[in-house]
Amino acid sequence: MQSGDDVAANLKAAQELVAEAAARGAVFAALPEMFAQMRREGEPHSAKQALDGEIPRAVQDMARSNGLWLLGGSFAESAPAAKGRAYNTSVLADPRGEIRAVYRKMHLFDVDLQARGGGVFRESDTIAPGESPVVAQTPFGGVGLSICYDLRFPELYRRMGELSTALRFLAVPSAFAPQTGRDHWEVLLRARAIENQCFVVAPAQWGRHTPKRASHGRAAIVDPWGTLLAMAPDQPCAVLADCDLAQQDRIRAAFPVLQHRRL
Repeated sequence: MQSGDDVAANLKAAQELVAEAAARGAVFAALPEMFAQMRREGEPHSAKQALDGEIPRAVQDMARSNGLWLLGGSFAESAPAAKGRAYNTSVLADPRGEIRAVYRKMHLFDVDLQARGGGVFRESDTIAPGESPVVAQTPFGGVGLSICYDLRFPELYRRMGELSTALRFLAVPSAFAPQTGRDHWEVLLRARAIENQCFVVAPAQWGRHTPKRASHGRAAIVDPWGTLLAMAPDQPCAVLADCDLAQQDRIRAAFPVLQHRRL
């Protein structure tokens, strides 16, 4: 997606893409980080809302109307525990429209990219960190939830495997900066897939959102061997792939790296 400030326009774009994915046979769909509003860096989250707000309800409605599992990449969740900030929160809805999992981003993007032609990001100024890894249980296996900058912390994904022996998918809804995305995005996605022998589903923001905010894009789906099954071109679109769970089982049986760990 190429989300901007207009929540209504972003939700309409999301609805169209999810409907397209469903029409093409998707069972599980995922939207990018902050899919309903990409604000200017440093500005407050004007669309901050609770778990029963407009944005999570829209995720539930899209899941229900299209009959699929839908990950609402993330939105700014208001909550008393955030103490004036928000959480960067993913919600997973089932085909009945019920929220089955909630994950709050644990690792916050506080970096300085000025030396590489980017800006200064202080996510912690407006976002509070989540506390716990989350693995959602679905008919197609466990889905480990993460968001964008989490991708750089492999221990998070190892913990997911400890939480669920049925872990099959890692979700990484993102809005990667162009300066980091061009060198690190694909490498990190493939690494997390290979080392955890999981499918990685990584919906992403793309293009220029505001005069001072842009994203790398290249939404991707990677298999447990690290092979790119699909990658988005430089435009908003729906990207689909068939994820063969039997192939995943064969890889894990022939190459049991997770059983060989020594700590």
